[in-house]
Amino acid sequence: MAPGAKNIKQFISFALIGVLNTFVDLLVLNIETVITGMKTGTPYALQKGISFLFGVACSYYFNKRWAFKDKSTERQGVKFSIFMIISVVGALINVAVAAVSVTYLRPILNYEVLSAQVWVNIGALLGTAAALAWNFLGYKFFVFK
Repeated sequence: MAPGAKNIKQFISFALIGVLNTFVDLLVLNIETVITGMKTGTPYALQKGISFLFGVACSYYFNKRWAFKDKSTERQGVKFSIFMIISVVGALINVAVAAVSVTYLRPILNYEVLSAQVWVNIGALLGTAAALAWNFLGYKFFVFK
């Protein structure tokens, strides 16, 4: 397989895994926000951080096995540590964009037509999109190289 085709296949696999992780993330986030009733500000950011961690746990396993087909058994502790560092930076990007979106972007756009719960999901999806490139490049070049 040509190097370009391999990269495209890896990215597509990574993106599909990202869809699964996003589903896990959104499921946990919606459960948290419905139970607590907190949908903005610091409480939302904390809930978003927790839900992101659920998604990232799935991410390591599926990216290692499927997207990057890493069958090595050596240095797994080091790989996982680097994966977590990249993921934590990705999480910070994800949470910051999500929190800014629901807390500051919503009032600026004055989209009161959409409910706070819809904005919870818009913010989460914007955060996911912002962290996508960072995570793919980090996993590809530093974790599963």
